[in-house]
Amino acid sequence: MGVRNQTQVVEFVFLGFSGIPYGHTYLFLVFLAIYMVTVLGNLMIFTLIQLDSRLHSPMYYFLSHLSCLDLCISSVTVPKILVNFLCQRQTITYNQCLAQMFFLMSFTGTEAALLAVMAYDRYAAICKPLHYSLLMNYKVCTVLAFATWIWGFLDSVLHTALASNLYFCGVNQIHHIFCDLPPLMKMSCSDTRTNEMATHITSLFVAGGPFLFIIFSYFFILSSILKIPSNTGKRKAFSTCASHITVVVIYYGNGLLNYNCPSSGYSLRTDTLISTMYCVIIPMLNPLIYSLRNKEVKRALKMVLESQRKVYTSSHAHQGRTL
Repeated sequence: MGVRNQTQVVEFVFLGFSGIPYGHTYLFLVFLAIYMVTVLGNLMIFTLIQLDSRLHSPMYYFLSHLSCLDLCISSVTVPKILVNFLCQRQTITYNQCLAQMFFLMSFTGTEAALLAVMAYDRYAAICKPLHYSLLMNYKVCTVLAFATWIWGFLDSVLHTALASNLYFCGVNQIHHIFCDLPPLMKMSCSDTRTNEMATHITSLFVAGGPFLFIIFSYFFILSSILKIPSNTGKRKAFSTCASHITVVVIYYGNGLLNYNCPSSGYSLRTDTLISTMYCVIIPMLNPLIYSLRNKEVKRALKMVLESQRKVYTSSHAHQGRTL
């Protein structure tokens, strides 16, 4: 117990923005604007899918889960960053750090699996159109969505449990902007071989498995699209996959940089930029990608805005007659 009391820390200090001693007020406004766009964008996608019956299909059902995940990922990290911008010292308590890491890894692991499920949905729609309603019925979609959340949760439980046994020998400065497993292992003075082994093994299943599944799915999807005789049919099939492919490339590209940095590590400035992209920018981009490239979503948004405009106009007209 004496050793544990000497090695355990009470709080951690983030050094991610230490290279920017001034201008935190401007950074606060920038991150606040990004967070507001993220919240509004993802809530818009989720609400439109719930309100428009034409969007009640497997593809949009999974898209609503993706919007929830992006909202959760951003909410786990950005509010704490905003609070720290207003403080002189950018700190987080030990328990809050573990909690932040747990939820972040849970949501990001879930998103990796969900992107694979969305790829399977596109495979079923393009390669098995006659059996699509059977392959992707409501029960199957519910089970797949629930399984992705369990997938991320179990991975996060394992890593958080192992991280809770790490000692830090009084070192409490994290070269990062939020609590995550790689920087915690780097600053720990205890043996991290078990944590590193668990990280490598689970990354093969939690991230590598879904990514390979996506690659194979799109191999068969591309083969089916090339067999379509008309160019119009090919363009239509490609358009249904374009947004998903864009999200996959951005998500896995930044995830690879964030969790598989070289042994020498990135510079603090580069690491801060990558972390900001991974957990702050990407959750904002996903709803923009799907809304700007998706005709059904744009049509649903236009209908909702039109209906709200009519309600607003009629209410004002009624008030005018009353007066």
